[in-house]
Amino acid sequence: MKRLFLFVPAILLVLFLLNSFVLKEKAAGDKTTTGTKSVSATIILRSADGGQTWQDISKGLPENLQRTGVWYHGLFANDRGLYVRAGNGVYHSEPNSTTSFWTKEIFPGKQRDIAPGKNGIFAYDFRGQFLKKINGTSDWSPMYTDFQEQAVRIDKTVDWMYKNYKAREVRSVFETAGGTVLISSNNGLFRSTNKGKTWEQVQVGDGAMRLAESNGVLLSTSNEGILRSTDDGQNWDRVVSEGGAGIAVEPINGGFAAIVHNTITQTNTIHISLDSGKTWNTIGEELQPSWYRSFITKISGQSSLNVFSIKQAGKYLICGRADGIYRSADMGKTWKLLLPSVKNMGFNLSVSGNVIYAIPNKGC
Repeated sequence: MKRLFLFVPAILLVLFLLNSFVLKEKAAGDKTTTGTKSVSATIILRSADGGQTWQDISKGLPENLQRTGVWYHGLFANDRGLYVRAGNGVYHSEPNSTTSFWTKEIFPGKQRDIAPGKNGIFAYDFRGQFLKKINGTSDWSPMYTDFQEQAVRIDKTVDWMYKNYKAREVRSVFETAGGTVLISSNNGLFRSTNKGKTWEQVQVGDGAMRLAESNGVLLSTSNEGILRSTDDGQNWDRVVSEGGAGIAVEPINGGFAAIVHNTITQTNTIHISLDSGKTWNTIGEELQPSWYRSFITKISGQSSLNVFSIKQAGKYLICGRADGIYRSADMGKTWKLLLPSVKNMGFNLSVSGNVIYAIPNKGC
């Protein structure tokens, strides 16, 4: 009994000291990161040297984006540069631009989500109202006008979306290199091989899907991990699963990178495949929160330091964590912090060739 009385206060003392240390560490971190005013007010940062140096290219974008942030599906980067949907326009920055220069095109609709297409840009909203602009043109044309009628007929689920709009909720649109269009809905994945004339449902029961393609192979996130298709999205097999949902999929040289939530450790783990998604290796152990950090996170209510994005820029893997942007030159064996975030808000990342775009996460 005497030992018990001595043991309990000892535990409480250790917890008190640990928590005090973390609070001091957090305060010091806040002081360091918030001291750089240009970073805290930044909308978009750009790096053309693998993340060694960063340029603020926010000038020319709507000022209210500094407060609201950029919507996740409101931007994308491809070989033509970075596109941002904001206000009444679509803003474009060339990939080789060395200045903060944006061209703005007035947008004719209210769709706030954009995505790259095979030969242009898609704009869409959650109700499934699609527009498309072909590269080199200025006109936005309605697309997939029969999608909702067919989707509701195929999927008869009566949910909130159906009760209010008699429609299926649209989460994303993806066009493969072969021209097949995949639309993820709240209840599954719809597929069209004839430019949207007819649709079929190919994946049932999971609408939170992000897709990527490399050398004719498709990958998608799902509620139970990562799915793979080798027949243009007709059939899917689960290739990575740790009990939790897939967070991200990205093409890299030779294959793919993926992030999956592990329900046992309650952390996000990084996986890469260098054979087009056939076999996978876990990387990024250095980025995983330590036992000490995970323990303090639970008892103090601090935000998690989970990884939530991964890209390849040239020879580097670039990873986003709540406390900043990390880089690996050896395919995930070791990592270096490149850019700390403000108050552990993290960054959303986009990559165009060797150019990295970092957008501070404002919670939008």
